[in-house]
Amino acid sequence: MMNNSFVLPVLISFAISAILGPVVIPYLRKLKVGQTVRDDGPQSHLKKSGTPTMGGVIILSGVILTSLFYIKDYPKIVPVLFLTVGFGLIGFIDDYIKVVLKRSMGLRAWQKMALQIVVTAIFAYWATQVTHLSLLMKIPFLPDKFLDLGWLSIPFMFFVIIGTVNGTNFTDGLDGLASSVTVIVATFFSVVAVGTNSGLEPITCAMVGALLGFLLFNVYPASVFMGDTGSLALGGFVAGAAYMLQMPIFIVIVGFIYLLEVVSVMMQVGYFKLTGGKRIFKMAPIHHHFELCGWSETRVVAVFSIVTALLCLLALMGI
Repeated sequence: MMNNSFVLPVLISFAISAILGPVVIPYLRKLKVGQTVRDDGPQSHLKKSGTPTMGGVIILSGVILTSLFYIKDYPKIVPVLFLTVGFGLIGFIDDYIKVVLKRSMGLRAWQKMALQIVVTAIFAYWATQVTHLSLLMKIPFLPDKFLDLGWLSIPFMFFVIIGTVNGTNFTDGLDGLASSVTVIVATFFSVVAVGTNSGLEPITCAMVGALLGFLLFNVYPASVFMGDTGSLALGGFVAGAAYMLQMPIFIVIVGFIYLLEVVSVMMQVGYFKLTGGKRIFKMAPIHHHFELCGWSETRVVAVFSIVTALLCLLALMGI
């Protein structure tokens, strides 16, 4: 049955996440892996201090365990799974250092970047040499047209993957925001994967199920946060799925919120340095700016999710 490759992964992964939530969350609470909230952030966030983080292990468990059922018959899911788990592990190490070892810095910036480069390099090798992935990229709204960057394809891949991962990381700042936005992006990739018969649908659908299960505990008011364990894994998944479908350019459309978040931080920091202390936004990343303008957390999440859903529909038209 064809639907076994896209309906069942959603249901299996959702069940794993939903069952693991009540098991993992009390365990994280017992370990005292609580979130530290920025003093300079919105005052409404101070009550979140101590909420268990590292909940990304729930998402990763759902995706990994579900993928194992399909890995033999769907070898193309391996690079995406590797990128998801690889970045998830970097996030896990970062979270562990911050919340368990109580070193607020976590991994140093150079250590995090070095690990991200290593994971991306392994993916690039696997995808091109083992899976024989073409680095030609589909151009939105130009059917059957592809962009060939030649020798620049690999440096561009590093830029896209690491940029997407860090954009997703910045998006994780409100209850359910990164989960809600990414479940829509994962649904988009699932539709494309099924429609193009790409063989990626078990993992894209597994991510949809895992995030839906996680959202049971992550919507406002969240009883668990995904931490870097989750947000870096989600970025790895989005970039990996996009590349395996030859659609990295489409990330600009479907992942517009990730792009907006990372650009808002770059603009804020750059403007602050140039002007000696002035700010463009009330606070960056931009979701905090909207909060300080009077929007509730749930409104920001709803609006960002609606924008993502509309952009995913637009991207479907552009295939």
